Amino acid sequence: MSIANTSQHLQRLKKARLVIDHRNGLYVKYCLADPEIARLWIELRRVAEMQFSEVEKELELYRSHRSDIEKISVAELSERLSREEIILIDARPEIEFQAGHLPGAVSYPVDTLCYRIDEIPLGKTLVTYCRGPYCSEADEALIILSAYGYPVKRLEEGVAEWQQAGYLIER
Repeated sequence: MSIANTSQHLQRLKKARLVIDHRNGLYVKYCLADPEIARLWIELRRVAEMQFSEVEKELELYRSHRSDIEKISVAELSERLSREEIILIDARPEIEFQAGHLPGAVSYPVDTLCYRIDEIPLGKTLVTYCRGPYCSEADEALIILSAYGYPVKRLEEGVAEWQQAGYLIER
């Protein structure tokens, strides 16, 4: 989306009291006005998935490798992180990582991953994540990493779902 279009959307969300803004000089950062809004979004998405079979079909088209990807649950991820068995890769842009990420995650935005592949140690399974099940950045990172021979899995959920499951995030 263009900056103007994004700005209009954010202004409407602000007017509806769904987001709030924080000004810092020339920059404005937006965040959800209340954590319940994330829960509302997740629940609305779940209902849409149940009511409309087209959602699943479109998701398969958008994330065409989805059925080939080995997934890991939030609970299993939490357990394996505590045992230091995996490396957690956040495939989102750096600014989103800085705003909040899963504990222990390392930022490797998908558009920089090929240039930084030598930084990633061998010997552990890599788990990628991004914004959730409708985001393809984790899939793209997973495809790149597996091409380099890394064992990989994907967390379907994103930061919002992680928090809704009762886990904390890091900033």
